[in-house]
Amino acid sequence: MSTPIPTTTQAPDLPLCVDLDGTLLLTDVLLESALLLIKRNPLWLCMMLFWLLRGKAHLKAQIARRVRLDAASLPRQSDFYAWLCAQKAAGRTLWLCTASHHIPAQQIADACGIFDGVLATQEKNLAGANKAQALLARFGERGFDYCGNAKVDLAIWRVARQAIVVNASPALTRAAQAIAPALQSFPYPRNRATALMRALRLHQWVKNLLVLVPLLAAHKFHDSQLLLQAGLAFLAFSLCASSVYLLNDMLDLNADRQHPRKRKRPFASGQLSLLWGFATAPLLLLASALLCLLLPLQFALILAAYYVLTLAYSFHLKRLVMIDAISLAGLYTIRIVAGAAAVDVPLSFWLLVFSVFLFLSLALVKRYCELDGMRRQGKLHAAGRGYVTDDLSILHSMGMAAGYICVLVLALYINSPAIAMLYKRPSLIWLLCVLLLYWISRVWILAHRGLLHDDPVVFALKDRASLALAASGAAIVLAASW
Repeated sequence: MSTPIPTTTQAPDLPLCVDLDGTLLLTDVLLESALLLIKRNPLWLCMMLFWLLRGKAHLKAQIARRVRLDAASLPRQSDFYAWLCAQKAAGRTLWLCTASHHIPAQQIADACGIFDGVLATQEKNLAGANKAQALLARFGERGFDYCGNAKVDLAIWRVARQAIVVNASPALTRAAQAIAPALQSFPYPRNRATALMRALRLHQWVKNLLVLVPLLAAHKFHDSQLLLQAGLAFLAFSLCASSVYLLNDMLDLNADRQHPRKRKRPFASGQLSLLWGFATAPLLLLASALLCLLLPLQFALILAAYYVLTLAYSFHLKRLVMIDAISLAGLYTIRIVAGAAAVDVPLSFWLLVFSVFLFLSLALVKRYCELDGMRRQGKLHAAGRGYVTDDLSILHSMGMAAGYICVLVLALYINSPAIAMLYKRPSLIWLLCVLLLYWISRVWILAHRGLLHDDPVVFALKDRASLALAASGAAIVLAASW
């Protein structure tokens, strides 16, 4: 619970100096700016390391000259911002005082519309003691109140009249209270563990169960050694995928903040610091690579190809019309190919073709739902995508066609000689065509009505009808096998 917003203010003639990163904003301007530059071209990361050798102020200046943040969309600490607006309305002078470079700092101050001045990094990095000296030079000792959130702000609170602690830990709040005679606190309730779990998208790990499909299709699920290998492959794929999810969410902050649901994601909303993403993503990737040492080399190569394709999707392919949907279908299908490599079973031609068309249909329904959501908001195109709302009808047609083709592929497989070698009652498998035809049709009808979550996998996991159809399909396969 946040502290109630005061309705009055003390000493309205005394300036109120406000920190930016982690205080006014629930994010870090430097990291956001760096991500924008990296998204433009990953090679900029090498240049950033070179700039950093000349000091943090030089790094911030070089990045600030090359990117422009969407200042209005950056997540703010809402309770604290409302309090600042009340202070401004009471006649108080507000200054934005930040270690961020003065270019983005001025853009953010202009977007807020409540600040009378800006002190920010230019030749010298304005953090900690440097910021304290700058504030002393301008306002004098005890001539200002300061709002901060970090340990480095203790140097400033020592020379400020009043400490206002925002988004800080209880330990820092106590330390600030020991320095400043008066204290107000605006805690932001964060559950980092929960936010990190959400960012990892553990519910999406169900997609990686596709690595088990080749083992099940070959009817070798009774082999404990192969089951262990398939389980390791599932875990390796899941860790790799979560690493990519973190990176993708960090690169897609601007587009997510314009989306009705994605703006609530941990990084976009500020519930989770970008530093957690930078630290966790490589650790997950390393853990995935270590698991690959226990699996065939072919699996590791396929997983590496998946990672490269996913990076290409995150950086560029997602913005290309139809290329994005085909890439998504390919990422699903690669899981099946990797599963076959992990357990060393032949990859069925029928399974591969069936998967391509099924996952293309699901990728298109995902894009359809995103675009339909934009249309319902009155927008003409999907942020960060190459589609416009006029594409809805063609996406609907192509998606349904791809779904029905996958049913046709299943029917042709059932009519082929190969099925008699695996099933004692192959005629029962025809019932799967009926179930699949119904499910695909239902998914697209719900999407057309705006009732489908933009991720069909998440929808299927929560939808009772989908779960019932999956159980019925499993029962049919078992009955056909015995």
